[in-house]
Amino acid sequence: MSTATPLEQAVRDQLDRYFADLGDSTPHDLLSMVNSCVERTVLQVAMERSEGNQTHAADLLGITRGTLRKKLQTHQI
Repeated sequence: MSTATPLEQAVRDQLDRYFADLGDSTPHDLLSMVNSCVERTVLQVAMERSEGNQTHAADLLGITRGTLRKKLQTHQI
């Protein structure tokens, strides 16, 4: 029996698909790539859920509004 959460399983499934699509190619800096993709997506969802209110989005994410602003700039959101 798997103890993975649905979110963890979804990530695993997508990584399996990614590796299958790569074929014989070898990925480089996989953790950084995944972290960046996931962070960008989470930021976008938080901003959508908060209807663009950065204070509410920061609360949802458990980070300060200043940190959120920096991350939004980094990801050009």
